[in-house]
Amino acid sequence: MEKKVYVELPPFTGRNVPITEIAAAMHKDAQYVRTGLQQGILKFGYAIKLENSNEYNYYCPDRKVWEEIGYFQPETA
Repeated sequence: MEKKVYVELPPFTGRNVPITEIAAAMHKDAQYVRTGLQQGILKFGYAIKLENSNEYNYYCPDRKVWEEIGYFQPETA
């Protein structure tokens, strides 16, 4: 007989988890997280370079962050 395992998932909302929050959860510097996302080494978000600029925008959805590093914090009101 096949056993089924059910996992209760956090209530994901797709919120963009701030880089500073992720860095604190990882016990790393925010620049470490930014660089990892820019280089594609860290897989829990996206670094998008703005056109005609050296700046990046970051999108780190709460579900991907949880899947990769196990961190979840619900959105605060």
